[in-house]
Amino acid sequence: MATKWNLDPAHSEITFKVRHLMISNVKGEFTDFNVDLESNDDQFTNVTASAKINTESINTKSADRDAHLKGPDFFDAEKFPTITFNTSKLNDDVTGELTINGITKPVNLNVEFGGTSVDPWGNTKAGFSFDGKIKRSEFGLNWNAALEAGGVMVSDDVKIAGELQFVKA
Repeated sequence: MATKWNLDPAHSEITFKVRHLMISNVKGEFTDFNVDLESNDDQFTNVTASAKINTESINTKSADRDAHLKGPDFFDAEKFPTITFNTSKLNDDVTGELTINGITKPVNLNVEFGGTSVDPWGNTKAGFSFDGKIKRSEFGLNWNAALEAGGVMVSDDVKIAGELQFVKA
């Protein structure tokens, strides 16, 4: 019998980093997302997981940059309001289907199961950390500008990471 686990948004995050001007990383996050998780045991050997991320919730601590990222040069949030990720396998790595801008590609993520614990209110919690890398061009995120000294303004590689905590339903 499958057990449902509800995301604890107060203890969860999804972040990304991308090289800017080829000299440093710019970090951002999505502040509005949900993950549906079901498992057949508390060791999460047989799971299904489905994530939905609201593209409008992107936050890079720059209103102008966020507006540009939400626009047609990048996420086109009006046309594609949701980023999704689906998988049915969870262990040290996860291969799932990531959809951005209506383009679906397989993506591999490194996953660390932090274990389970019971909080002071009697709720069973489970924690996971993940990271990986995608090429934004594979999802139609092609905007860029050439730099006078060579290179480009924004790298194609995007590092993604997250901390997810769940409450046993």
